[in-house]
Amino acid sequence: MIAKNIKRFRMKKGLSQEKLARLADISNNTLIKIEQGIAKEPTITTVSKIASALGVPIDELVKGNKNR
Repeated sequence: MIAKNIKRFRMKKGLSQEKLARLADISNNTLIKIEQGIAKEPTITTVSKIASALGVPIDELVKGNKNR
């Protein structure tokens, strides 16, 4: 679920994976692995950085909200 939510919010903001990775201060490779579901349990630090870069609460990435 987190992989789909990150990708959904990233696309909604019009960000490339590379740009989001830079904004979140994580490697592009890490973001790609998370979005592809290869990294199934990213650290809370990584999720927090991504959420901050996307401007969404962490719980939106973890559980999602289809109404947004």
